[in-house]
Amino acid sequence: MKTFTYARADTLAQAASISATPGAKIIAGGTNLLDLMKLQVETPTQLVDINRLPLDRIEETSEGGLRIGATVRNSDLAADPRVRQRYGVLSRALLAGASAQLRNKATTGGNLLQRTRCAYFYDITKPCNKRTPGAGCAALAGFNRDHAILGAGDQCIATNPSDMAVAMRALDASVETVEAAGKTRVIPIAEFHRLPGRTPWIETALKPGEIITAVTLPAPPPGVQIYRKVRDRASYAFALVSVAAVVEAMGGRIRSARLAFGGLAPKPWRVAQAEESLAGGSASPAAFDAAATAALDGARGYGGNDFKIPLARRTLRAVLAEATRS
Repeated sequence: MKTFTYARADTLAQAASISATPGAKIIAGGTNLLDLMKLQVETPTQLVDINRLPLDRIEETSEGGLRIGATVRNSDLAADPRVRQRYGVLSRALLAGASAQLRNKATTGGNLLQRTRCAYFYDITKPCNKRTPGAGCAALAGFNRDHAILGAGDQCIATNPSDMAVAMRALDASVETVEAAGKTRVIPIAEFHRLPGRTPWIETALKPGEIITAVTLPAPPPGVQIYRKVRDRASYAFALVSVAAVVEAMGGRIRSARLAFGGLAPKPWRVAQAEESLAGGSASPAAFDAAATAALDGARGYGGNDFKIPLARRTLRAVLAEATRS
């Protein structure tokens, strides 16, 4: 048992100030952090509980979107009538992730910050650059069936496990934050998660002491919204491949498309060239294959996960066929 202290923050400034202290961690639902603490992957010296802060509301924005507080529970977000009617891809992505019990505790901010589910990251007896900088990556030559084929490198090939973040990437969400001094900023979700590069232990754009306060969705885009998740079992499993799509089509032609992928990279993956290849073209198998080729440009398997490349191609083709079916 690693001892730690526990404090309940009464203000955002207090929470940010304490969390900037080395060894401190923010806790809300705790669905990921507590697991990591039990395995001693995370060993915080202090937990800062933010559940008392007024961050649990879903509000309309003047631009026609929604502002989702950082401690809104995943189950509440998925069930909100405005989300179900206007952002169906997000509601379906949330319902595809975890069990009902976990969704009742997991929060919007925590979901964005959850750590990878790489088995080597969770096993403190194995080398992992994400856990111990410079230790090496055991997954490169180990069991890597669930690992990344895009955006990875020789330092880390772990994937981001979030379903919610994939849908939010397709919706062009923004992450709102605050620091201890009260300074706020807005981070486009495309820039929020970082690729491993030479520093795989730095996973997001957050600074020390910077706290997520909300996620803002712009007005819903036109088109059919689909979330498809391919996994090893029917429920409660992380994605091998997932696709969040928003496709506007009419008369056998595609007007616009947004495509975000999960299970393939260290962050939700979106390729502008794949979307551009579809816009203004016919809803044909050849067009779908061309989009998949663009989306998977640079994809590389590591032995155990080679199958993800053709699987991603087939999954995208099925999603586009469903979205353009008249």
